[in-house]
Amino acid sequence: MSKCEQCIVRQFSSLKALGKEELLKMAECKTSYSIKKGESIFEEGEITNGIYCIKDGVCKLSKLSSNGKDQIVKLVKPGELLGQHSMISDEPANLSAVALENMEVCFIPKTEIMQFFTQNNNFSMNVMKSICGDLKEADHHMVAIAQKSVKERLAGTLLYLEETFGTDSNGFLRLQLSREELAGMIGTATESCIRLLSELNKSELIELVGKKIKIKDKSKLQRLSN
Repeated sequence: MSKCEQCIVRQFSSLKALGKEELLKMAECKTSYSIKKGESIFEEGEITNGIYCIKDGVCKLSKLSSNGKDQIVKLVKPGELLGQHSMISDEPANLSAVALENMEVCFIPKTEIMQFFTQNNNFSMNVMKSICGDLKEADHHMVAIAQKSVKERLAGTLLYLEETFGTDSNGFLRLQLSREELAGMIGTATESCIRLLSELNKSELIELVGKKIKIKDKSKLQRLSN
């Protein structure tokens, strides 16, 4: 059994539709990388020429606005793929991908992936479903930006971080984002994010210890986010 058959990425991504021979072929052509926290996987405008499989670690997909602020569009976790949109549209990446913690990724060249895409209907359908899911998520994010207050968006984001990435042994959010990164997720200035976190801390909805955040009253935070 090849490592690709056992990999977490295959279990949770479009790659689950690939057969044994296809996985063996993919294992022969892939390149594995270790990426340190803060390093770029690819940058906006770059030609990716393939897809990246996230084996371990978390990265952010973000877009640099005209005023120089980093707007985080999505957090990508183990078991997900990067670069599918650019590969199908044959366009440069419209977002940058930067590691939020140390990561292990595999790169599969476009030439190999496109062979799977044209020869395996289940795989191509899975890729399209994944892209549609990302578009749906982007729509929800746009609606939240337009209709919810910054405080409501912050509450929802903190709940998302706990639900998606879990907590450490002391109950603090496992994925530690900087205040600037958190502000980039909710679409506000860093100063506003810091002020709102302080308000939630005083109201005892969360607890702040340095950069660490713990959710103390989930039900109140959920009501606030809705």
